[in-house]
Formats: sequence, structure tokens, C-alpha cells
Amino acid sequence: MSALALLATAGVAAGAAGVSALVVPPTSRLAPRVRPYATVARNALGHHDRSQTVASESRPRSALARLFGPPLLALVARVSRSAEQRGNDQLARLLRQAGESERTPDEQRVRQLGEALAIAVTSGLAVAVLLRAPVAVLLAGVAGFVVGLTRSRRRLERDVAARADRIRLELYTVNHLLAMHVRTGAGPMQAVQRLVDRGHGAAVSELRDVLAWTRSGMAEAAAFRRAAELSPEPSATRTYQLLAAGVERGVDLAGGLLALSEDIRDSRREQLHKEAVRRRAAMLLPTIGILAPIMLLFIAAPLPSIVLGHR
Repeated sequence: MSALALLATAGVAAGAAGVSALVVPPTSRLAPRVRPYATVARNALGHHDRSQTVASESRPRSALARLFGPPLLALVARVSRSAEQRGNDQLARLLRQAGESERTPDEQRVRQLGEALAIAVTSGLAVAVLLRAPVAVLLAGVAGFVVGLTRSRRRLERDVAARADRIRLELYTVNHLLAMHVRTGAGPMQAVQRLVDRGHGAAVSELRDVLAWTRSGMAEAAAFRRAAELSPEPSATRTYQLLAAGVERGVDLAGGLLALSEDIRDSRREQLHKEAVRRRAAMLLPTIGILAPIMLLFIAAPLPSIVLGHR
């Protein structure tokens, strides 16, 4: 069979799959509807909530995705296992900490592999045009593939660090607002509800997840401890653990939240001082790099006349 016939057959098959998907759309899964009710029973039996792992196991709705998706995902999983040792749970946790909880680990691996292949092809074509050596082209392609894999991983880690910085900046105000609501007679969950209704941001989104977990049947203290485990910022982890202790034992939440805010402010002041010293040193480097050679030239200019006696 010729290449044109194969292409025509693939086009007809794709068209038939698209028409069938339009005429008979795939039925929606029952898992998202049953999960809030099943969570209550699972928590009562002592099982962990699987809301993070269920999202990564969702099936695609389109016919083409269900047809070509499993082989592609299997290939991507095999390649990603050789490139990194992170599993689905760890990668899903990193995506959540980076603020990209809608993206599944499989989608992240596909994106990482696609970026690595694009960089490998680009680098290989560039070397082929410049050098026209097969060995150099192969080495450039392999190097570009490795760089593409590591680049996506570093970008995800930078996103996690950036979101942790945003949470650290917002947490001082969040703790003060929670302490104010607690001092006026509100409970921990009521204070969190008031803050979520009126606020927005990275820290507020984590508190919104706590409310969602409690509404789905999880215990309040367990929801705060889960948020503490998933948060990328240690200060937020201490805040959520304090809220969990306040729900269970009724500790002085207002005083503890204000003390945590003071610790955050002190650590932030120290960090700003270190950054100021680092930037001041970086500002001196160009000046030293420009003036030092000129000063050396002025010093070395009269040396020949002094040593040799020439004028």
C-alpha cells in the first residue's frame, strides 16, 4: 500500500471517529458525582482521600484521544521513568504546589517530552546546517533532548519556589485577619470561611481547598493537616498545624497566629537584608571590572621608563 493510500485511510478513520463522537457523545463518568459521597464512607473506614489521584486517572472524552492516548502515554511513561524517578503522587504534589493542579502528571510528562523533542530537533538541525557532520548532529540532538528534559523540571521547581514566596508574603496579612476574626468570637472554620469569602491569593486558595475537603466529609483537623502536608511554604505549614490544634484542643489561636506573623516578618526582614547585601555586591562588580584595568594601565605605563631609563 502506498503512502498516499495510508494517508487517505488515516484521514477517513479520523473523520469517522469525529462524526461518531458528535453523533454519539461519550457518557460522562460517575466518579466525579459519587466522589463527595464516597469520601465520607472512606474517611469513616480510615482510608485516605484519593481526590488527587482520581484526577490523574480521568479518561479523555474524545475518540481520538482514547484511541491514540494510551500508546502515547505508555511511551511517555517509559521514557519519563528513564529520565526521572518521580512517581505520579510526587509529580501531582509538585504540580499542586506550583498552582497547576488542573494538569495531570501524564499531561506534564507529555509536555516535558514534547519540549525535549523540540529542542533536540532544533539543535540537530542547527548543527546539521553549520557543520554537516552526522556524529555532531547526533550528539547535538542527544544534548538538546537532555536539556529539554531538565529544563521542564527546573521550571516546575521555580514555579513551586515562586508560589511559596507569594504564600510567605500573603501569610502575614492572612494570620492577622484570622486572629482578628478569632478574637471577635469566631471559630477556626468560621474565620477561614470569612477570609475565603472576601479574599483571594495563593494562601487563600489553600484555605479554600480546606473548606472543600471539609464539605466533602473530611474532618476539620485532618483537612488542615493535609493542607500543611501539601503546602510548599513552611510558615503556612505551621499555620495550618496551629489551626488543626485549635480545632481539636481549643488553644489560643489569636496569640499563636500573631506570634507566627512576627516570625514571618523577622524572617522576611532578614531575607531582604541578605538580598540587599547581595545586590550591593553585584553593583560593585561592573565598577571594579571597568576601573581596575584602567588603574593597572596607569600604574604600569611609567614602568618601562623607570626600569629602562627611556623617556
